[in-house]
Amino acid sequence: MGSIRRRLGRARRAATRRAAVRRVLGPLRGKLLRGVFLPLRGERSARVLYAAVLDGQTLNLHAELPGSPDPVETAVLVLGRGRALHESPARVNTDRSGRLLVDAAVLLGDQSGGVPVPTGATRLRIRVSSGRRARSYPLLLVDGPHTYRGTTRPMTASPISGDRYRVGRSVTGSALLRRSPAVPGAEVVDVHIQHARIDVSVRLVGLAAGEPWCEFVASGRRIPAGLTETGPGVWRAEVPLAEMYPVADRREHWDVLLHTGEHRPHRVARLLHDLSDPQRVLAMREVVVAPRKDRLMSVEPRYTPAGNLRFTCRRVEETA
Repeated sequence: MGSIRRRLGRARRAATRRAAVRRVLGPLRGKLLRGVFLPLRGERSARVLYAAVLDGQTLNLHAELPGSPDPVETAVLVLGRGRALHESPARVNTDRSGRLLVDAAVLLGDQSGGVPVPTGATRLRIRVSSGRRARSYPLLLVDGPHTYRGTTRPMTASPISGDRYRVGRSVTGSALLRRSPAVPGAEVVDVHIQHARIDVSVRLVGLAAGEPWCEFVASGRRIPAGLTETGPGVWRAEVPLAEMYPVADRREHWDVLLHTGEHRPHRVARLLHDLSDPQRVLAMREVVVAPRKDRLMSVEPRYTPAGNLRFTCRRVEETA
């Protein structure tokens, strides 16, 4: 336990240092892009006005093309590296001020039926055609990502595969699409509290199924729960409520752990969502059950600030 705390402390300190470096270098990088690379590359590049992956798997792009004496008939967004290039149609229109604008929306990830994207950075380009003439423009991203406030934010991972996509930029300002593999985890699919048991359905993300098993863990107590596969990649755990009855007159907090044979288990959680505060938004109803004869118990299912599933149980005194 002590080594885990030390590793977590080092990770938090490293993240704090990286955030401090970004705060210092961010404004300097913006000035460099606007003062040097934008004047040099502006006439040979399409300037990105907006680019984001909002739902975790669809790239939305809005860019301004440089002026051209030739009318633009068609445009495509080109993604990929080397010879593995994929083209997606784009729309071109002229606004009231005469700017030539291009819009594109591309579904990402072969598991979602979209464009396969390799791990790492992929460069983006716009290719326009006029008759038999074609020209390709790199995308210049000057402004950093948008800041979102409120109860929702852009999805950080695909809800299908769990892969993570984000729009970034190179040192010289070229727009890049970065893909990271899914973070291994156990995603909550459904929670159902019955009179005698709790059913929790989970989906494995970035994990090999093998022979997984589950357990409910409280302070000093463990209840193993077998898993039943109810669908492709979806498993259901069942635990008797009688075994969760508090041993003392105090609250007990039960976490759900999934074991896959790896060194450490995975907490069952809501990972693939667009909520800023899952604990507040995904509130569930507290119920009172009778797990044993002449015994009442309150069960409150909820999510922690980190999104982990937790059940809080307490004794309930019966009143006349």
